[in-house]
Amino acid sequence: MSVKISPSILASDFSALGDEVQRITSAGADYVHVDVMDGHFVPNITMGPNVVKSVRDRSDLPFDVHLMIDPVQPYIENFVDAGSNIISVHHETNDDTKSCIQKIKSFGVKAGLAINPETEWEVAKQYMEDIDMIIVMSVHPGFGGQKFIPSALKKLEALRKEIDQSGRSIELEIDGGVDFDNVQSTIDAGADVIVAGTTTFKGGPDKYANNIEQLRGS
Repeated sequence: MSVKISPSILASDFSALGDEVQRITSAGADYVHVDVMDGHFVPNITMGPNVVKSVRDRSDLPFDVHLMIDPVQPYIENFVDAGSNIISVHHETNDDTKSCIQKIKSFGVKAGLAINPETEWEVAKQYMEDIDMIIVMSVHPGFGGQKFIPSALKKLEALRKEIDQSGRSIELEIDGGVDFDNVQSTIDAGADVIVAGTTTFKGGPDKYANNIEQLRGS
């Protein structure tokens, strides 16, 4: 089965964000990954629902929205209304994660769980009945362009086994520091969705399609 590529638009040219979304769509991406950071849960501020809404009509791909914010509950409906197809929340927030996941699902949107590098993979077990995606962070969230943390591979392996045994259709996404040199190791460990920002957008628009295919292992 071919893996899905979810380019993180955090690494794109923000002065032409709508065009960049359209370009990665044409280049063969499977999802559009949107990193939402609040300057509180993580030490960076990126974009909110208005930005998502403003570029939503530039692609027919699912928008894979990763909320690195705390609190989460007050903003879920805003991101649903903006056109998100998958909304992932962090186990490590002060919000009730299970309630957040249930609220996302109540809008008919897919829900994901994200876990930070220092969080044990076993925490995902309590959410397995409700989630559609698990994001394994292979960098500390907050900034793009960081180096891949190898211990994420063991988490992928364990979670792949857990997902397969559950019989549920849960996508396993790796996020952070994935490049041409390490992408195959993440696929071998069980990832079926690859988030790649810096690597996707490297070299400018003429390279996007080739970068995506190379990440996919084609």
